[in-house]
Amino acid sequence: MRLTECLLDAGRQVQLLYSQAAQVVAAMELDLQLPGSAEAAQAQLTEHFHAEPGQLQVYGRQQWTAPVASGSNPPQALVVCPCTTGTLASIAHGISDDLIDRAADVMLKERRQLILVVRETPFSAIHLQNMLTVTQAGALVMPANPGFYYQPESVDDLVDFMVARILDHLGVEHDLLPRWGADR
Repeated sequence: MRLTECLLDAGRQVQLLYSQAAQVVAAMELDLQLPGSAEAAQAQLTEHFHAEPGQLQVYGRQQWTAPVASGSNPPQALVVCPCTTGTLASIAHGISDDLIDRAADVMLKERRQLILVVRETPFSAIHLQNMLTVTQAGALVMPANPGFYYQPESVDDLVDFMVARILDHLGVEHDLLPRWGADR
């Protein structure tokens, strides 16, 4: 959610896709109840993030007519954050059971930027093979492993580290962290 907040604050258009697992995680970790309907989620999240009208678009899991489902209208970049190892496996093997998988498949086939923030530990040999497969196909795998060298003081600092790294790869300016060597 912090990534979405930062992208919206930077004035970016955000097309948000979320899974049933994301609904569970949002409830458990953020105390945020995401509605099942895309329209209700869009209204709730637009208000939650104080987004401008039309700046945030939420699509349903099976909304196959969404622009992100077609190579004729792919976004510039797609970040799957967090990316479960199940979603990673689907993407690695071209299985499009939901809109997230399909959007990732479109990004790979159109040679667009795809960032997968894998959240699992430890990794099995199967997970590592799937990471290699998607990397060879053009994705960037970014495990959710924050750095401790900048001495974070809170969980929010750890989250900001990961969001900063994602924003760097997207070319979005931010001031979430000091740049390495800037204060040395």
